[in-house]
Amino acid sequence: MQHDQFSNIAPAPGRRADLLLWLGLYAMAMALVEAAIVVHLRHLYYPLDPREVFPLALLNDADLALELARELATVVMMVAVAVLAECGWGRRFAAFVFVFGVWDLGYYGWLKMFLDWPRHWLEWDVLFLIPWPWFGPWLAAALIAALFTLWGGWILTDARALRPRRADIAGFVAGTLVALSAFLAPAWPLLAGGEPAFRDWQPGAFLWAVYLPGLGGMAVALWSAARHRPSGGEPLIQGPASPGRPL
Repeated sequence: MQHDQFSNIAPAPGRRADLLLWLGLYAMAMALVEAAIVVHLRHLYYPLDPREVFPLALLNDADLALELARELATVVMMVAVAVLAECGWGRRFAAFVFVFGVWDLGYYGWLKMFLDWPRHWLEWDVLFLIPWPWFGPWLAAALIAALFTLWGGWILTDARALRPRRADIAGFVAGTLVALSAFLAPAWPLLAGGEPAFRDWQPGAFLWAVYLPGLGGMAVALWSAARHRPSGGEPLIQGPASPGRPL
């Protein structure tokens, strides 16, 4: 049986529950590893108060290179486990966003446990470093993570195929880029000033008017992709060694 790249071979109900459990445990374990690294870096670079991120204490060249490599490796690990966990690009994407969401929420949970940070809902964080630093309230990142966790879990617990329409894909990409621009915008004017500009910078007002429409666009596109799944079942091929199981 031939399948397009968005075909889905859904596991049996019991295995779907096991899959969510193990993906969630994997993501929480990854989150703990990341949080542990950040706690060590905070104590190293902010010895007076590891909970006070701004003004920034810039990483030295060696630590920055290692941190960039670690961020890239984290994404690779999430993509790899999603590819191994599911079949078809639709369900693999759902597995990826589920792992991403649980990982991000777990990361902030572990930081709260070990560092008592974040201290309030709108506290700013350095969210990512590629292609340049992302700045914004941790809550903004956590809302996207919550959306991914809920939607990915919904898709993975359902046996129906997921074949996103082009409009859904375009809507999700557009919403993602709009939301992403709110995180990238604060550092954009600092790039020309180099290290001194970053050292002196303090968070101002977050671009909620940009971020929230982007988040809404992502949510609508994901909901639409889920809503347009076929109402009936389709033949399933069970087991990793089954003939015709798409890679």
